[in-house]
Amino acid sequence: MPERTVVIASRTGLHARPAKLFVQAAAAQGVPVRIRLGAGRSVPADSMLAVMALGAEHGAEVVLEAEGPGADAALDSLAGLLSRDLDAEEAPDA
Repeated sequence: MPERTVVIASRTGLHARPAKLFVQAAAAQGVPVRIRLGAGRSVPADSMLAVMALGAEHGAEVVLEAEGPGADAALDSLAGLLSRDLDAEEAPDA
C-alpha cells in the first residue's frame, strides 16, 4: 500500500480549519485514504471526527495511506496540502 510521511505545517496543527480543508480534500480523492499519527492506529482521512481525534499538532509527523488506482497522486496531493501552513492562507470567498 502506498504511503507518504509528512510533517504538519499548520500552526494550529490538524485542527479546525486545516482539518476541514484536509478532510474535504481527502473525500474528493476518489480512493480511500487513511491517516495515522506516528505509529498509532490509522483512521479514515475523510472523517472530520476521526482526524480531529488524532490530536496532530504543529510539527507532528503523520503517515497517509491509500490503495487503488490513483493512490499515489492522491497521497501526493494530500501530503502537499498538509505541508503548507493552512492557517496562514486566506479562506476562499464564500
